[in-house]
Amino acid sequence: MKKQNKNLAALTPPLGWNSWDCYGPAVNEEQLLGNAEYMAEHLKDFGWQYVVCDIQWSEPNAGKEGWAYVPFAPLCLDEYGRQIPAENRFPSSAGGKGFAPVAEKIHAMGLKFGIHIMRGVPRLAVHRQLPVLGTDTTCNRIASSDSVCRWNSDMYGVDFRKPGAQEYYNSIFNLYAQWGVDFVKVDDICNTNMYPHDPYSAEKEIEMIRHAIDQCGRQMVLSLSPGPAVIEKAWHLRKNANMWRITDDFWDQWDLLLHMFERCEVWQRHVSEGCWPDCDMLPLGRIRVTIDGVGEYTHFTHDEQITMMTLWSIFRSPLIMGGEMRDNDEWTLSLLTNEEVLRVQQHGKNAEQVLRSEERVIWKSDAEDGSRYAAFFNLTKQPQEISIPLAELELDGSCHVRDLWKKENLDDVAGILSATVPAHGAVLYQLTQI
Repeated sequence: MKKQNKNLAALTPPLGWNSWDCYGPAVNEEQLLGNAEYMAEHLKDFGWQYVVCDIQWSEPNAGKEGWAYVPFAPLCLDEYGRQIPAENRFPSSAGGKGFAPVAEKIHAMGLKFGIHIMRGVPRLAVHRQLPVLGTDTTCNRIASSDSVCRWNSDMYGVDFRKPGAQEYYNSIFNLYAQWGVDFVKVDDICNTNMYPHDPYSAEKEIEMIRHAIDQCGRQMVLSLSPGPAVIEKAWHLRKNANMWRITDDFWDQWDLLLHMFERCEVWQRHVSEGCWPDCDMLPLGRIRVTIDGVGEYTHFTHDEQITMMTLWSIFRSPLIMGGEMRDNDEWTLSLLTNEEVLRVQQHGKNAEQVLRSEERVIWKSDAEDGSRYAAFFNLTKQPQEISIPLAELELDGSCHVRDLWKKENLDDVAGILSATVPAHGAVLYQLTQI
């Protein structure tokens, strides 16, 4: 088997949508395709392309208890212990079609389709002793009963030492390839949180998944969750995955956004083609819909939303929209379709934190044309003036200045770059030497 160059699946950080922030475990086919149609109409021309169905898609009763997971929930499985979509939620999957009809519709829109899975083998497949496709073993013989997720009871880990373990992972990714899956988010694997002394205990399962993708014949983006990722294992993550979460679940709270500056500082040297430390989904627009059927708009202020989008973009995190996009207001849509900011995220190079204190943060990166990007962040509750000598941005003399959020040119500067930045806000400039 010729090993894939996994970096080719994501030469730039992915732009997409994930169902979790708005629908939790309960998204259905109509909601999934509805958001895909919105993306195709409003976002595709700006580079957005991935539509990802998050957790519990094989559980018929998901969402009946709101956001909570149902302990030992019944899952829909095929005869080889592989999860298949629940037909009551994804009616086009009936007759053994799986996600192929959904993927076909999304591909016809010019987009790409992704799914979420938990690492391991379903408990039900283990208890039923279902066969592993292409082997003479069964699911109970490959399972590791002491390797379990602490927050979801659906799976056992797969013991890489057992005959048939790799073949099981091969079988599920071969199935996903048949469906037309382009993106797989694997959960409970980047930081398992099972063993405090070894948060990266699923290392061998990551390797089995990498091998399974390589042999399936279809290029897929591999995204690992949850975080925080283990910085000492950056080499292993870069070798095997395209995305890995550097935080636990990120929501619309200022303290969580504040912590992301430290996480981005830690991971800034590990950003490269095909290797994208992931700041998690963007809790923008209308989110938490499954809780009461209505949801609410993000708690972030407009300035905090600018801060989040600016940090994610200059750091070059994937941008994965989390809200119900069909309810986007003009402001939310404008955040997602600013082509000048998206260019920073897609094509910036050598992103680096220049300064971080309790009051302010400054980042810089290089543009394709040789100019420089600079981002100022105000961490305080009051507007403040932030300044930096151009020399600290590795610039000499005078510069033209363009405000990328406002899409307007500002006065030229010489020697020092300054900006008045709103409370919890940010500015993002492109600087071109004169």
